[in-house]
Formats: sequence, structure tokens, C-alpha cells
Amino acid sequence: MEVAIIGGGNGAYAAAADLAEKGHRVRLWRRSAAELGTLLETGVLRLQDFRGVREVQLSLVSQDLACVIKGAQLIIVPLPATAQESVSENLAPYLEDGQVIYLTPGSFGSYVMSRVLRSKGCRAEVVFAESGTLPYLARKHAPQTVVISGRTTRLPTGVFPSSKSEYGFPILKEVFPAVEPLVDALDGALMNAGPIIHPPLILLNAGPIEHFEKWDIHNEGTQPSIRRVHDALDAERIEVRRKLAYPGPHFPLADHYATEGEEWMYGRAAHEKLVDSTDWHEHLDLQTHRYMREDVACGLALLVSVSDWAGVPAPMAHGLLAVASAVAGEDLRATGRTLENLGLAAKTREEMRQLLTNGIGFGL
Repeated sequence: MEVAIIGGGNGAYAAAADLAEKGHRVRLWRRSAAELGTLLETGVLRLQDFRGVREVQLSLVSQDLACVIKGAQLIIVPLPATAQESVSENLAPYLEDGQVIYLTPGSFGSYVMSRVLRSKGCRAEVVFAESGTLPYLARKHAPQTVVISGRTTRLPTGVFPSSKSEYGFPILKEVFPAVEPLVDALDGALMNAGPIIHPPLILLNAGPIEHFEKWDIHNEGTQPSIRRVHDALDAERIEVRRKLAYPGPHFPLADHYATEGEEWMYGRAAHEKLVDSTDWHEHLDLQTHRYMREDVACGLALLVSVSDWAGVPAPMAHGLLAVASAVAGEDLRATGRTLENLGLAAKTREEMRQLLTNGIGFGL
């Protein structure tokens, strides 16, 4: 398949290398020539995983977005949610009918990007999808080297508009066989694991994060007391999903840590893989890191607003958002990605269902 990948982060390089190795014709776009380095000339990424190290040839690496997008059936956007609006503005002139845009994950970015495209006059009939997590546990070890320590074995995904699910899912599953269909994009947003796992890890580890040069939130930072906070927060997410009549499985975060029972998104022993890789032993700026700007300001703020809209008490989510606001020096309930700021808080359940089903003017 012709696949375009937008971005130059860990997820983008992992997807580019993995999908090219699997036989897809992969084009990679990144804005900065300096950051692309020799990759811009050679198109070769070095991939390392449990099978060893090897070089993978991409079909195209370019700063020319039009060339990368033209003719692509699937466009993957493994960028932080904070970049979705600017990416939409860049994509607007070049999108073509029938393209599927996959946000991994999205934090309801399907709606955000659709609204931006509409405002920029884009009338291409595209379909959005968003997943519950990145398809890969990955980190770049050098400008052209990416290490994949884990791949998703289950990848819950919602399509926007959901009326185009029958069109979108075959394309998604051809590239990512682990995709499991969800009801719609809000279902996908409420499956996002980042806003559940990362806020407790960074907020309850704030002291050591700011004291030590490096602190592994998945190793030293994951203790029984923090896991209990995870469970309480995740229970609120699941209750919101149930109140909105989204069916299971709900992929409880507890399954990520368990060695028995239901398999989570990254399969068995995913947490151990995180710890063993040491790639998450990093310095975190609690005001600027994506765990705060994406998983809290976008994902957790969205969960809080949806819980209010659905009439589900969520004291843990509200409390963590309040603490994060103090840490960030910003009222994230007021400025974050909420239904209020998206102009959706006044919608009835039926109006929201119609929006999720029919979109806002896009879809085949």
C-alpha cells in the first residue's frame, strides 16, 4: 500500500521502518532538512528490535508535503495531539478523496482536524481514524536509528465519521492487522491509554523527576500506591464509557501490568519490556513535556469534560487535572481540549451521535 507518514518523532520513524520492511511503499515527511540529516539523501532507516539490526529503504523522504501525500491511501500522523491543528493546516491543500488519516493516538483529534480542514476550505472526502495507543513502543537512538521494543497485538480504533467504518477499516487492517474496530471516534478517544497511565506517573513522581537528571517513571516511579491511583482513574474512564453505552472490552490499564487474564494492547509482559529497555529513563520537563501538554492538557482534560457532560462523577480525574494545573501554572480545565473549548458541550446525546456518525462534511 502507498503509505504517507507525517512527522519525525519516535512513532513516525518506527512506523516508517516497520511498514517499509513489511513491503509497503512508505513516504516520510518532516519539516526540517537539518533534522532529517542524511536520511533525506539516502532514505535508509536503521531498525533494531528483538530480531537484531538491519537497514530499511523508504520509498521517499521529503520536505515536500505535496509529493508525500499525493496518491497515498493511508496517511499516518503519529504526532502529539498538540500538533494536530497545525498539521491539518499543512495538509489542507493536498488531501485527496478517499484517503484515510490515522491518528495514533488521537485524543479526539479526528474532530479537531476535521474542523480545521473545513475552516481552511478543504473539501476532499477523507476519513479519519484514531487509536488507543501508538502501534509501537519505540525510541530513536540516533538520527537514523529507531529501536522498537514492542508492537501492539491489539489496536482499538475508531473511525470518524463512523458511517465510513466499512470503508476505513479494511485499509487500516491491511497495514495494521492488530486493529480492532470501535464504535466511533469518541469511543477511540476514551480508549486512549496515555491520559490514564502518564498523569499519575508524572504528578506523583514530580519530586524525583525534578530532583534527578533522569528518572524512569515506569520502573522506580511505578509503585503500588501509584498503581492504585491508576486503577481509580481508569475506573472513572470505564464508567464514562459504560454511561455512553460503548461496549467492552474496555482495555483496563491493569491488564497492561498483569501476567494473566485479558491481553492488553501490547500483549504480555509489556511493562517489563518498558523497564528492560531503559529507553524511558529520561529527563522530563513537567511544564513542556508531551505527557503534560498532550496526555494531561488534551487527553485528561477531555476525559474530565466528557465525564461532566455524561453526568459521571470523576473525582480522581478532576483532582489530577487540578494538581497538573498547579504544576503547569495554567488552568488546564479552562485552556485544555475540552468539549466546551471544542464547542460541543451543549450538544445532546443524539446530536453528538449524529456528529460522530455523519461527520462535519467529510467522508466518502
